[in-house]
Amino acid sequence: MSDLATRVATGGRRLAESIPAILQITVTAVAAWAFAHYALGREQPLIAAIVAITALGFVRDARPVRVLETAVAMTLGIALAEVLFLAFGAGVVQYAVALALTLAVARFLTANAAFAVAAAVQCSLVMLMPPPAGGPFLRTVDALVGGAFALLATALIPRDPRRAATREGRRLIEDHVAVLSLLADALRAGDAALAARALERARSSDSRVDAWRAEVESGVAIARVSPFLRRTRFDLARQRDMVGSLDLATRNLRIVARRAEWLLQDGTPRPALAELDARIVPALGFLADSLGDVAAAPVARASFVEILRHLDPEQMLPDAPAGDRTAAHAVRPYLVDLLTATGLTVEQARTHLP
Repeated sequence: MSDLATRVATGGRRLAESIPAILQITVTAVAAWAFAHYALGREQPLIAAIVAITALGFVRDARPVRVLETAVAMTLGIALAEVLFLAFGAGVVQYAVALALTLAVARFLTANAAFAVAAAVQCSLVMLMPPPAGGPFLRTVDALVGGAFALLATALIPRDPRRAATREGRRLIEDHVAVLSLLADALRAGDAALAARALERARSSDSRVDAWRAEVESGVAIARVSPFLRRTRFDLARQRDMVGSLDLATRNLRIVARRAEWLLQDGTPRPALAELDARIVPALGFLADSLGDVAAAPVARASFVEILRHLDPEQMLPDAPAGDRTAAHAVRPYLVDLLTATGLTVEQARTHLP
Protein backbone atom coordinates (compact mmCIF):
# COMPACT_ATOMS: atom_id res chain seq x y z
CA MET A 1 0.00 0.00 0.00
CA SER A 2 2.84 2.34 0.80
CA ASP A 3 4.48 1.58 -2.55
CA LEU A 4 1.17 2.22 -4.35
CA ALA A 5 0.72 5.53 -2.53
CA THR A 6 4.26 6.54 -3.51
CA ARG A 7 3.59 5.69 -7.15
CA VAL A 8 0.33 7.64 -7.14
CA ALA A 9 2.01 10.65 -5.52
CA THR A 10 4.90 10.51 -8.00
CA GLY A 11 2.53 10.20 -10.94
CA GLY A 12 0.41 13.06 -9.70
CA ARG A 13 3.44 15.30 -9.28
CA ARG A 14 4.73 14.37 -12.73
CA LEU A 15 1.31 15.11 -14.24
CA ALA A 16 1.08 18.49 -12.53
CA GLU A 17 4.55 19.45 -13.77
CA SER A 18 3.64 18.37 -17.33
CA ILE A 19 0.39 20.33 -17.66
CA PRO A 20 2.03 23.40 -19.32
CA ALA A 21 3.75 21.12 -21.85
CA ILE A 22 0.52 19.19 -22.47
CA LEU A 23 -1.37 22.41 -23.19
CA GLN A 24 1.40 23.79 -25.42
CA ILE A 25 1.71 20.58 -27.45
CA THR A 26 -2.06 20.18 -27.82
CA VAL A 27 -2.67 23.74 -28.98
CA THR A 28 0.27 23.66 -31.39
CA ALA A 29 -0.57 20.30 -32.96
CA VAL A 30 -4.21 21.26 -33.48
CA ALA A 31 -3.22 24.67 -34.90
CA ALA A 32 -0.69 23.13 -37.31
CA TRP A 33 -3.22 20.55 -38.52
CA ALA A 34 -5.96 23.17 -38.88
CA PHE A 35 -3.72 25.54 -40.84
CA ALA A 36 -2.63 22.82 -43.25
CA HIS A 37 -6.20 21.57 -43.63
CA TYR A 38 -8.17 24.80 -43.90
CA ALA A 39 -5.59 27.27 -45.24
CA LEU A 40 -3.62 24.97 -47.53
CA GLY A 41 -6.47 22.65 -48.46
CA ARG A 42 -4.76 19.46 -47.30
CA GLU A 43 -7.27 16.69 -46.68
CA GLN A 44 -5.35 14.77 -43.99
CA PRO A 45 -2.22 16.73 -42.93
CA LEU A 46 -1.16 14.10 -40.39
CA ILE A 47 2.52 14.98 -40.77
CA ALA A 48 1.95 18.59 -39.69
CA ALA A 49 0.56 17.47 -36.33
CA ILE A 50 3.19 14.76 -35.86
CA VAL A 51 6.10 17.13 -36.49
CA ALA A 52 4.66 19.74 -34.11
CA ILE A 53 4.18 17.15 -31.35
CA THR A 54 7.62 15.58 -31.79
CA ALA A 55 9.50 18.88 -32.09
CA LEU A 56 8.06 20.20 -28.81
CA GLY A 57 7.83 16.93 -26.85
CA PHE A 58 8.30 16.51 -23.11
CA VAL A 59 12.08 16.82 -23.20
CA ARG A 60 13.78 18.94 -20.58
CA ASP A 61 15.65 20.97 -23.18
CA ALA A 62 12.96 22.99 -24.99
CA ARG A 63 15.29 25.59 -26.49
CA PRO A 64 14.25 26.96 -29.90
CA VAL A 65 17.43 25.56 -31.45
CA ARG A 66 16.50 22.05 -30.29
CA VAL A 67 12.95 22.43 -31.56
CA LEU A 68 14.33 23.63 -34.89
CA GLU A 69 16.81 20.78 -35.02
CA THR A 70 14.08 18.18 -34.50
CA ALA A 71 11.81 19.80 -37.08
CA VAL A 72 14.65 19.93 -39.62
CA ALA A 73 15.46 16.27 -38.98
CA MET A 74 11.90 15.19 -39.59
CA THR A 75 11.50 17.37 -42.67
CA LEU A 76 14.78 16.01 -44.05
CA GLY A 77 13.58 12.43 -43.58
CA ILE A 78 10.32 13.17 -45.36
CA ALA A 79 11.93 15.05 -48.27
CA LEU A 80 14.53 12.33 -48.86
CA ALA A 81 11.89 9.62 -48.76
CA GLU A 82 9.65 11.50 -51.17
CA VAL A 83 12.51 11.91 -53.66
CA LEU A 84 13.31 8.21 -53.50
CA PHE A 85 9.63 7.29 -53.67
CA LEU A 86 9.22 9.34 -56.85
CA ALA A 87 12.39 7.90 -58.36
CA PHE A 88 12.02 4.21 -57.49
CA GLY A 89 8.47 3.68 -56.22
CA ALA A 90 7.35 1.62 -53.21
CA GLY A 91 8.60 -1.75 -52.04
CA VAL A 92 10.70 -3.52 -49.44
CA VAL A 93 14.00 -2.88 -51.21
CA GLN A 94 13.15 0.76 -51.84
CA TYR A 95 12.18 1.23 -48.20
CA ALA A 96 15.41 -0.36 -47.01
CA VAL A 97 17.49 1.89 -49.27
CA ALA A 98 15.56 5.01 -48.28
CA LEU A 99 15.81 4.24 -44.56
CA ALA A 100 19.53 3.49 -44.69
CA LEU A 101 20.23 6.61 -46.74
CA THR A 102 18.18 8.81 -44.40
CA LEU A 103 20.00 7.47 -41.34
CA ALA A 104 23.37 7.92 -43.04
CA VAL A 105 22.68 11.53 -44.05
CA ALA A 106 21.30 12.38 -40.60
CA ARG A 107 24.32 10.91 -38.83
CA PHE A 108 26.63 12.78 -41.19
CA LEU A 109 24.93 16.09 -40.40
CA THR A 110 24.84 15.82 -36.59
CA ALA A 111 26.01 13.70 -33.68
CA ASN A 112 22.54 13.94 -32.11
CA ALA A 113 21.10 10.41 -32.22
CA ALA A 114 17.54 11.70 -31.73
CA PHE A 115 17.93 13.72 -34.94
CA ALA A 116 18.60 10.55 -36.94
CA VAL A 117 15.76 8.63 -35.30
CA ALA A 118 13.27 11.43 -35.99
CA ALA A 119 14.32 11.54 -39.64
CA ALA A 120 14.04 7.74 -39.94
CA VAL A 121 10.52 7.68 -38.46
CA GLN A 122 9.28 10.22 -40.99
CA CYS A 123 11.02 8.37 -43.81
CA SER A 124 9.12 5.23 -42.77
CA LEU A 125 5.78 7.05 -42.80
CA VAL A 126 6.38 8.30 -46.33
CA MET A 127 7.63 5.00 -47.76
CA LEU A 128 5.07 2.73 -46.09
CA MET A 129 1.89 4.78 -46.27
CA PRO A 130 -0.16 5.39 -49.45
CA PRO A 131 0.83 8.68 -51.14
CA PRO A 132 -1.66 11.54 -50.70
CA ALA A 133 -3.64 12.91 -53.60
CA GLY A 134 -2.47 16.22 -55.01
CA GLY A 135 1.09 15.61 -56.14
CA PRO A 136 4.60 15.12 -54.69
CA PHE A 137 6.17 16.82 -51.68
CA LEU A 138 2.88 17.69 -50.00
CA ARG A 139 4.04 15.83 -46.92
CA THR A 140 7.23 17.88 -46.94
CA VAL A 141 5.07 21.01 -46.90
CA ASP A 142 3.11 19.54 -43.96
CA ALA A 143 6.37 18.96 -42.10
CA LEU A 144 7.44 22.56 -42.70
CA VAL A 145 4.08 23.74 -41.34
CA GLY A 146 4.43 21.57 -38.22
CA GLY A 147 7.99 22.77 -37.60
CA ALA A 148 7.04 26.42 -38.08
CA PHE A 149 4.15 26.14 -35.63
CA ALA A 150 6.40 24.41 -33.07
CA LEU A 151 8.91 27.27 -33.30
CA LEU A 152 6.15 29.86 -32.97
CA ALA A 153 4.82 28.04 -29.92
CA THR A 154 8.14 28.35 -28.08
CA ALA A 155 7.87 32.14 -28.37
CA LEU A 156 4.12 32.80 -28.26
CA ILE A 157 2.83 30.12 -25.85
CA PRO A 158 5.99 29.19 -23.95
CA ARG A 159 6.14 26.98 -20.90
CA ASP A 160 7.23 28.80 -17.75
CA PRO A 161 11.01 28.24 -17.75
CA ARG A 162 11.61 30.03 -14.46
CA ARG A 163 9.18 27.76 -12.64
CA ALA A 164 10.80 24.62 -14.09
CA ALA A 165 14.32 25.84 -13.33
CA THR A 166 13.38 26.83 -9.77
CA ARG A 167 11.82 23.40 -9.20
CA GLU A 168 15.02 21.62 -10.27
CA GLY A 169 17.18 23.95 -8.19
CA ARG A 170 15.06 23.27 -5.12
CA ARG A 171 15.41 19.53 -5.67
CA LEU A 172 19.19 19.84 -5.69
CA ILE A 173 19.20 21.90 -2.50
CA GLU A 174 16.80 19.39 -0.91
CA ASP A 175 19.39 16.72 -1.67
CA HIS A 176 21.98 18.78 0.22
CA VAL A 177 19.59 19.13 3.15
CA ALA A 178 18.96 15.37 3.18
CA VAL A 179 22.68 14.56 3.07
CA LEU A 180 23.58 16.98 5.87
CA SER A 181 20.67 15.78 8.02
CA LEU A 182 21.78 12.17 7.62
CA LEU A 183 25.37 13.13 8.42
CA ALA A 184 24.30 15.03 11.53
CA ASP A 185 22.34 11.99 12.77
CA ALA A 186 25.23 9.67 11.93
CA LEU A 187 27.79 11.84 13.73
CA ARG A 188 25.60 12.12 16.82
CA ALA A 189 25.13 8.35 16.99
CA GLY A 190 28.57 7.29 15.73
CA ASP A 191 26.77 5.34 12.99
CA ALA A 192 29.04 4.57 10.01
CA ALA A 193 26.24 2.83 8.10
CA LEU A 194 24.09 5.97 8.26
CA ALA A 195 27.03 8.06 7.07
CA ALA A 196 27.48 5.64 4.17
CA ARG A 197 23.84 6.27 3.19
CA ALA A 198 24.53 10.00 3.25
CA LEU A 199 27.57 9.51 1.03
CA GLU A 200 25.53 7.45 -1.43
CA ARG A 201 22.87 10.19 -1.55
CA ALA A 202 25.57 12.81 -2.15
CA ARG A 203 27.03 10.79 -5.00
CA SER A 204 23.64 10.59 -6.72
CA SER A 205 23.21 14.38 -6.83
CA ASP A 206 25.06 14.87 -10.11
CA SER A 207 21.88 14.12 -12.04
CA ARG A 208 20.15 16.92 -10.13
CA VAL A 209 22.87 19.37 -11.18
CA ASP A 210 22.55 18.30 -14.82
CA ALA A 211 18.76 18.59 -14.72
CA TRP A 212 18.89 22.06 -13.22
CA ARG A 213 21.53 23.25 -15.69
CA ALA A 214 19.46 21.96 -18.64
CA GLU A 215 16.32 23.75 -17.40
CA VAL A 216 18.19 27.01 -16.84
CA GLU A 217 19.96 27.00 -20.21
CA SER A 218 16.71 26.10 -21.95
CA GLY A 219 14.86 28.85 -20.08
CA VAL A 220 17.46 31.49 -20.93
CA ALA A 221 17.24 30.59 -24.63
CA ILE A 222 13.41 30.66 -24.64
CA ALA A 223 13.30 33.97 -22.74
CA ARG A 224 15.47 35.57 -25.42
CA VAL A 225 12.87 34.93 -28.15
CA SER A 226 9.62 35.18 -26.20
CA PRO A 227 8.15 38.66 -25.61
CA PHE A 228 6.15 37.24 -22.70
CA LEU A 229 9.16 36.10 -20.66
CA ARG A 230 11.19 39.29 -20.37
CA ARG A 231 10.59 39.45 -16.62
CA THR A 232 12.08 36.01 -16.12
CA ARG A 233 15.45 36.87 -17.68
CA PHE A 234 16.94 38.31 -14.48
CA ASP A 235 16.05 35.31 -12.32
CA LEU A 236 17.20 32.84 -14.98
CA ALA A 237 20.52 34.64 -15.43
CA ARG A 238 20.98 34.61 -11.64
CA GLN A 239 20.18 30.90 -11.49
CA ARG A 240 22.68 30.23 -14.27
CA ASP A 241 25.39 31.66 -11.98
CA MET A 242 24.04 29.67 -9.04
CA VAL A 243 24.24 26.39 -10.96
CA GLY A 244 28.02 26.70 -11.23
CA SER A 245 28.40 27.44 -7.52
CA LEU A 246 26.12 24.62 -6.42
CA ASP A 247 27.82 22.21 -8.82
CA LEU A 248 31.09 22.87 -6.94
CA ALA A 249 29.24 22.73 -3.61
CA THR A 250 27.80 19.33 -4.54
CA ARG A 251 31.28 17.99 -5.24
CA ASN A 252 32.57 19.36 -1.95
CA LEU A 253 29.57 17.88 -0.12
CA ARG A 254 30.70 14.44 -1.29
CA ILE A 255 34.09 15.13 0.28
CA VAL A 256 32.40 16.16 3.54
CA ALA A 257 30.32 12.97 3.53
CA ARG A 258 33.32 10.79 2.66
CA ARG A 259 35.34 12.25 5.56
CA ALA A 260 32.50 11.66 7.99
CA GLU A 261 31.94 8.09 6.79
CA TRP A 262 35.65 7.33 7.21
CA LEU A 263 35.78 8.90 10.69
CA LEU A 264 32.82 6.92 11.96
CA GLN A 265 34.43 3.58 11.24
CA ASP A 266 35.47 3.63 14.90
CA GLY A 267 31.84 4.05 16.03
CA THR A 268 32.60 7.11 18.17
CA PRO A 269 29.95 9.88 18.27
CA ARG A 270 31.13 13.34 17.25
CA PRO A 271 28.52 15.83 18.50
CA ALA A 272 30.50 18.95 17.56
CA LEU A 273 30.72 17.93 13.91
CA ALA A 274 27.07 16.89 14.00
CA GLU A 275 26.09 20.34 15.25
CA LEU A 276 28.13 21.97 12.48
CA ASP A 277 26.30 20.02 9.77
CA ALA A 278 22.91 20.62 11.40
CA ARG A 279 23.45 24.39 11.49
CA ILE A 280 23.88 24.51 7.71
CA VAL A 281 20.45 22.99 7.04
CA PRO A 282 18.28 26.06 7.90
CA ALA A 283 20.60 28.30 5.88
CA LEU A 284 20.07 26.04 2.86
CA GLY A 285 16.34 26.68 3.24
CA PHE A 286 16.95 30.41 2.75
CA LEU A 287 19.12 29.62 -0.27
CA ALA A 288 16.27 27.58 -1.78
CA ASP A 289 13.91 30.51 -1.22
CA SER A 290 16.32 32.82 -3.03
CA LEU A 291 15.82 30.84 -6.26
CA GLY A 292 12.46 32.55 -6.73
CA ASP A 293 12.95 35.60 -4.53
CA VAL A 294 16.23 37.52 -4.73
CA ALA A 295 15.38 39.20 -1.41
CA ALA A 296 16.10 35.90 0.36
CA ALA A 297 19.71 35.83 -0.90
CA PRO A 298 21.08 38.26 1.73
CA VAL A 299 19.42 36.21 4.49
CA ALA A 300 21.05 33.04 3.20
CA ARG A 301 24.38 34.86 2.87
CA ALA A 302 24.26 36.15 6.44
CA SER A 303 23.46 32.66 7.72
CA PHE A 304 26.39 31.06 5.89
CA VAL A 305 28.75 33.86 6.97
CA GLU A 306 27.78 33.37 10.61
CA ILE A 307 28.61 29.66 10.39
CA LEU A 308 31.82 30.18 8.43
CA ARG A 309 33.33 32.92 10.57
CA HIS A 310 33.30 30.59 13.59
CA LEU A 311 34.57 27.58 11.67
CA ASP A 312 38.12 27.36 13.00
CA PRO A 313 38.74 23.61 13.46
CA GLU A 314 41.67 24.17 15.85
CA GLN A 315 39.53 26.24 18.21
CA MET A 316 36.38 24.23 17.64
CA LEU A 317 38.05 20.86 18.28
CA PRO A 318 41.21 21.65 20.27
CA ASP A 319 41.60 18.21 21.83
CA ALA A 320 40.15 16.13 19.00
CA PRO A 321 42.21 13.83 16.76
CA ALA A 322 43.63 15.29 13.54
CA GLY A 323 41.04 13.38 11.49
CA ASP A 324 38.20 15.22 13.23
CA ARG A 325 39.78 18.60 12.49
CA THR A 326 40.34 17.55 8.87
CA ALA A 327 36.64 16.71 8.60
CA ALA A 328 35.78 20.17 9.91
CA HIS A 329 38.22 21.73 7.43
CA ALA A 330 36.38 19.96 4.60
CA VAL A 331 33.23 21.96 5.42
CA ARG A 332 35.00 25.29 4.79
CA PRO A 333 35.24 25.10 0.96
CA TYR A 334 31.68 23.78 0.89
CA LEU A 335 30.47 26.88 2.71
CA VAL A 336 32.54 29.12 0.42
CA ASP A 337 30.76 27.59 -2.57
CA LEU A 338 27.39 28.16 -0.92
CA LEU A 339 28.32 31.79 -0.30
CA THR A 340 29.17 32.28 -3.98
CA ALA A 341 25.70 30.91 -4.77
CA THR A 342 24.28 33.92 -2.88
CA GLY A 343 26.07 36.34 -5.22
CA LEU A 344 29.52 36.78 -3.68
CA THR A 345 32.73 36.21 -5.61
CA VAL A 346 35.09 33.49 -4.38
CA GLU A 347 37.47 36.16 -3.07
CA GLN A 348 34.69 37.91 -1.16
CA ALA A 349 33.49 34.60 0.31
CA ARG A 350 36.98 33.68 1.47
CA THR A 351 37.36 36.91 3.43
CA HIS A 352 34.86 35.44 5.91
CA LEU A 353 37.10 32.49 6.73
CA PRO A 354 38.57 32.75 10.25
